[in-house]
Amino acid sequence: MNLRERFGNTALILGASEGIGEAFSKQLAEEGMNLIVVARRKEPLEEMGQKIREQYRVTVDCICCDLADLKGVEELCKNLSQQREINLLVYNAALAYIGPFEANSIEHHHKMAVTNIITPMYITQLFGSKMILKGNGAIILMSSLAGFQGSGYLSVYAASKAFSRVFAEGLWYEWKQRGVAVIACCAGATSTPNFLDTNPGKPGFFAPKVQTADQVVKECFEKLGKQPSFVSGTGNKIAAFIMQKIIPRKLAIKIMGDTTKKMYRL
Repeated sequence: MNLRERFGNTALILGASEGIGEAFSKQLAEEGMNLIVVARRKEPLEEMGQKIREQYRVTVDCICCDLADLKGVEELCKNLSQQREINLLVYNAALAYIGPFEANSIEHHHKMAVTNIITPMYITQLFGSKMILKGNGAIILMSSLAGFQGSGYLSVYAASKAFSRVFAEGLWYEWKQRGVAVIACCAGATSTPNFLDTNPGKPGFFAPKVQTADQVVKECFEKLGKQPSFVSGTGNKIAAFIMQKIIPRKLAIKIMGDTTKKMYRL
């Protein structure tokens, strides 16, 4: 049974124009699902949408929305909830900042909190409630290895990714007997345009291998409906186990901070 047969005809992907969001969109289209794709930048979103229409012969609706703007998000959700039934939801959008906490503006910290915490909570409640009434649906929330402990120079981003994982795990328990599959995908370094644009240096010999977006998405769909959260990739799983189960938390925090500091020459 493919994803369309399992959940329904339509998927909503937020943060869809490139990287992991684009990989989710392509995989869902390959499974025969029609797409509603949302991102802030119009041109790359529409270019991606056209490629998927031509390759997979599915419907792709492209919507531009700044997910840090709650009024815009409310209008988006109002229109979608009246017009379409959403069977599978992927929240991949995120804002990040790499550097000293105090050097970033409070306005940007606020936008990060809205994009990474408030907006996914709002959208999950709206469309998840409708899935519950139908007794079927799926929700995927993107998290990160950075959210497993304090991460120096990524403090707000890491904290928001911790929220994504814990939020999804709680909903997995609440909704698993009501027909709605919820999962948090905890990815490590992934070769997306956003990651490469940060110009990261080498993290160290023992750091897990950078994954492709397709690898992350493939494993996510394999795990969907089977567990509340997962760490993608064998190397990341080993690293997460060591950081969480073997070494003291203080050391784990130090390793994360030192690694980020080295990678970004801070």
